[in-house]
Amino acid sequence: MSQPATLRSHLDRLQRVALLAGAAGLVLCGVGAFLNPAQFFRSYLLAYLFWLGLALGCLAILMVHYLAGGAWGAILRRALESAMRTLPLMAVLFVPLLFGLGELYSWARPEAVAGDELLRHKSAYLNVPFFAARLAVYFIAWLTVAYLVNRWSLRQEQATDWAARDVMGRRLALLSGFGLLIYGITMTFAAVDWAMSLEPQWYSTIYGILFLVGQLLGAMSFAVVITALLANYEPLSEVISPDHLHDIGNLLVTCVLFWAYIAFAQLLITWAGNLPEEISWYVHRTQGGWQWVGLSLALFQFALPFILLLSRDIKRHVRRLAIIAAIILFMHLVDVFWIVMPAFYRQGPSLHWLDVVAVVGIGGVWMTIFAWQLKGRALLPLHDPSLQGAAEHG
Repeated sequence: MSQPATLRSHLDRLQRVALLAGAAGLVLCGVGAFLNPAQFFRSYLLAYLFWLGLALGCLAILMVHYLAGGAWGAILRRALESAMRTLPLMAVLFVPLLFGLGELYSWARPEAVAGDELLRHKSAYLNVPFFAARLAVYFIAWLTVAYLVNRWSLRQEQATDWAARDVMGRRLALLSGFGLLIYGITMTFAAVDWAMSLEPQWYSTIYGILFLVGQLLGAMSFAVVITALLANYEPLSEVISPDHLHDIGNLLVTCVLFWAYIAFAQLLITWAGNLPEEISWYVHRTQGGWQWVGLSLALFQFALPFILLLSRDIKRHVRRLAIIAAIILFMHLVDVFWIVMPAFYRQGPSLHWLDVVAVVGIGGVWMTIFAWQLKGRALLPLHDPSLQGAAEHG
């Protein structure tokens, strides 16, 4: 099954535009790194966490599909796979951050550790060599799981008989069960290393889960937007139906509710304890103007999408569903901004031009690889057991 010529033409155009935007953004990032190194590393971290979250979240959702099944997976699968296969790029793009650890993290500065008893106490875990070693473990784990998922799913498509496809399906389900466990553990530690340790005096045992759920929400929103854009092209246009969109909309609202529940649980537990060492993270994010950013997240990443997605008609209309998903995706970027930047700007929100060009630079390169991967396979997976179910469901 090959892709329509018009689709390939549009993907080629997307690739060119994304590459130009990414190259321009990265060049401007290089200028910013020369003019203001501290701001460059902050902006780069913001952009990196957002785009990495989409790749990892898509991998996790894909594994949920292989583990649980469902017609929705056949519809979203190509978008999820293409995003997952950008992980090697993200491993390379982390390298610049290794040169800015001292600018980003107080625990990476010897003079700060020497003058802070708490940092000295945490230095057995928060130190540069151990940080780099954990980083290597994270990416080795993610790349290995993604490689096996990609390889075995391709084998399932290429299998010529039902028995072979059934064997590969069971292997994928087993791999996905272990893969989700690995993802949950490694992403929890990575969230602590890369984001929570920006303010090492504060801690939360639920922080990693909140970070992980945010990735799932952003990835599901991204996959819905991409699938909606592809829905006009054959063979996807011949299979996708309002019933599929309804199922996908239900999954999206589930992610919205899950994110809201975890975010509120962390806030409630922290505020109920009301201990100085536990509330500092929220104090920095509820004053000086940051409270309005938090309020916008409550309204536009939870309340508005939740209310709209209660409508059956909206969930069964591809364009309306895509608009809601696009709003959630943008608010996910705002959420990452709200998590990262108050560690540096406690007096109030500050949007630097480097924040924009870093998101565009990394995102342009990311979208270039994504479009290239999307062109490599047909829009619908060949011989996928859930594909027949998708057609029947439609």
